[in-house]
Amino acid sequence: MDARNRFMSFDTTNLLDPPRPSYTFSIYNRALFEKSKFKDYDSLLESKLARSQARANHFASILENGNTIGANGTLARPHGIHASKRDKGKVPKTTSVHLVEGEYVATFTIGTEETKSFLLIDTGSDLVWWQCKPCRPNKCYSQNNPIYDSTKSRTYRQLDCIVETSSCQVSSKVYQCTEFGNQCLYDYKYVEGSITKGWIAEDVITFYSDLSRVRILFGCGIDQTSGTQFNGEYSGIAGIGRRVLKGGYSLPSQFEADIMAMCLPGTYSTKASTISFNTTPFKKKTSAGLVPNFRFPNFYFVNLYKIFVNDKEVPFFPSLSRNFGNYDMNGGCIVDTGTIMSRFPRDFHTVFRDIFRKEVRGIPMMEVPLGAFDTCYIEEPGVVPTFPVVKMYFGHQSPDNLLLLQQLRVVVHIRGLFCMAFLPWDQNVAIIGNHQLQGVGLTFDTGTDTLSFDLDAC
Repeated sequence: MDARNRFMSFDTTNLLDPPRPSYTFSIYNRALFEKSKFKDYDSLLESKLARSQARANHFASILENGNTIGANGTLARPHGIHASKRDKGKVPKTTSVHLVEGEYVATFTIGTEETKSFLLIDTGSDLVWWQCKPCRPNKCYSQNNPIYDSTKSRTYRQLDCIVETSSCQVSSKVYQCTEFGNQCLYDYKYVEGSITKGWIAEDVITFYSDLSRVRILFGCGIDQTSGTQFNGEYSGIAGIGRRVLKGGYSLPSQFEADIMAMCLPGTYSTKASTISFNTTPFKKKTSAGLVPNFRFPNFYFVNLYKIFVNDKEVPFFPSLSRNFGNYDMNGGCIVDTGTIMSRFPRDFHTVFRDIFRKEVRGIPMMEVPLGAFDTCYIEEPGVVPTFPVVKMYFGHQSPDNLLLLQQLRVVVHIRGLFCMAFLPWDQNVAIIGNHQLQGVGLTFDTGTDTLSFDLDAC
């Protein structure tokens, strides 16, 4: 009788939605796959910095031109649904240029053949794509692992963009629905010149961590040789840009994941870390607010409030004081895992640099810059130098909103020097890069609009 009474008196407003399935896969530092191409670590690091500079240059072009980035991370403008008869089977011409691919690598298997794939991941990108046989003649680059063959996967299905109109993101000129082939074609160009072309399809991916399987939409890349060559270490690129509620091919969008958690492997890490969706293994020790930005909905903006070097406050003067509260237009702070060194507006960086220099004690400074680094200190054998602490507060000044950066998160070791790991640029937006976030457990929660930090989680 008690069970019946509980049943009859149960308040249905207390019903909970079933938990969304969680997905976790391994990620590695990109440098781990590419180190054999360089004579030493400094050469490898310089290559990474050049790639990061190209990414920063493209960020700058977007901000300077006032372009709006659509939900898929492209320079979006209205575009018709159907192509003309003469366009049947043609991949659309590239009209948008996307950020250079990311600095971390994810691994999972694809299709019923469970083809092992390594994909670069990128928080600034929406499209998930990989090389896809049968390729156009001589149009797939040589990759180290076997190329996924759509004809051998029983779970492969090409998207019919006439029947499934909403699944072909034709609001961006990157995508095009062919009237007679019913294919959702794409043409995606990256800032360093590499291009992928193909169509949107669907197949199953399997996660190594728990062998769970899920169907996703992806770009079936049949032509990757029209521009700068992609790196054969990787099968493609997985976009993990911020979730959008309608459409979008990024993994957070497809998994309907408000929560995305990752820990970026450290500079010298040879171990795998993880990226998870709909769950987080990390403690939410301190948090920043995620700020929606309607001009750039694919990026992760945060509410940076104050910055200190040791106990010296760096005044937001003049650029940041004007723009950090103006997130929908020209200001703010972006967290970007594809940018290596954090960047500040030039005038703010000058003040930050001068305070940093004054706070360094007993370490000889180089008189001439090293490349982009204007503040470098000479390494002395047998001496472990101590550098100032950088404190970033988000929203307000509280221990609960503090990201504390120390030692190898504030300097980079290159060519026998320790260089301040913050760079200037001529934009009113700041970027927090992956060098500052190495080893930090990050939990992006777009449901509560928070980004939480768990220092030294991996």
